[in-house]
Amino acid sequence: MLRLVLKLNGEKIVECVPVMGYLHRGLEKIFEWRTYHQGPRYADQADYVSNMLNEHAYAGAVEAIAGIDVPRRAEYLRVIVDELSRSASHLIWLGTFGLDVGATTPFLWCLRDREDILDIFEEICGSRMNFNYYRPGGLLYDFPPGILGKIERFLDRWEKRIDSDYRELLEGNEIFLDRLVGVGEIPREVALQYGITGPMARASGIDWDLRRDRPYSIYSELKTLKPVVMQEGDAFARYQVRLGEMKLAIQLIRECIDKLPGGPVRARLGHVWKCPRGEAYYTVEGAKGEVGFYMISRGGSDPNPYRAKMRGPSFLNLQIVPWIMKGRLIADLVAILGSIDFVLGEVDR
Repeated sequence: MLRLVLKLNGEKIVECVPVMGYLHRGLEKIFEWRTYHQGPRYADQADYVSNMLNEHAYAGAVEAIAGIDVPRRAEYLRVIVDELSRSASHLIWLGTFGLDVGATTPFLWCLRDREDILDIFEEICGSRMNFNYYRPGGLLYDFPPGILGKIERFLDRWEKRIDSDYRELLEGNEIFLDRLVGVGEIPREVALQYGITGPMARASGIDWDLRRDRPYSIYSELKTLKPVVMQEGDAFARYQVRLGEMKLAIQLIRECIDKLPGGPVRARLGHVWKCPRGEAYYTVEGAKGEVGFYMISRGGSDPNPYRAKMRGPSFLNLQIVPWIMKGRLIADLVAILGSIDFVLGEVDR
């Protein structure tokens, strides 16, 4: 679904041209033909390995236009599912990235741990992929009884595995290190010029995280939020940032569980709710970078957005592929491409 047209000089890449569009589904036009309550279900289909974060951005844009106050409990639950979704995305990335560079075992281990997260999501909302859990004004359901204990037990197991399993197996392998250290370097200035966001930017020394620097939900209240930043800018630094974000997610989830208030999880809007006139752009820190929704409402009797535009970080981060591949060996191509972490559903929205 992503084609790279290469011009080679022996083993060296002279030119790389990405060709996209094979998966185009017109999601942004679908948003305009669905009601505000139906929208989150289609946001799931963009980056389909970190779905909850897409839903949060969609719901946040509607709430920003309408001035909806989200209940406090709903905000804490949102952060819990956001960080679990970020972790699930990083796990599928780490497993498949291991396959890209020749390691099979991490893929099996990462899927094992991701299955635990999907089991939790299934208990929360009844689905394992297209969750449809967010709503403008809050969430569809409160957490079921006993799920917080299950989440805590999973975090206890998983935290030990990040260092004892993932790091020990991969970083103790000289082939893994040879293929990543010093490969695919993106200097800080170049990352800024290309508008790179998320773990890729932080791996190049850009200390920017929307959860802290443009705070939303209740992230500004979380004391454990300390973004993971590296300076090297190579494929190994991008790997380290994502592993660090897994451990950060564990800390944030635990803090939310400790501070979780009572009360409702959704503002009372009614089943046939019409958004007032206005427009807004709302962003969240996605697993791959800035996820944003720009939305226009005409108000009145119109139950759907007049216009909806989604900013997908996978698409924008791929802009740097021609630059980063130029002059590299063709043997490095797969390792560099895998270190970017993109989902074509978000590229070809």
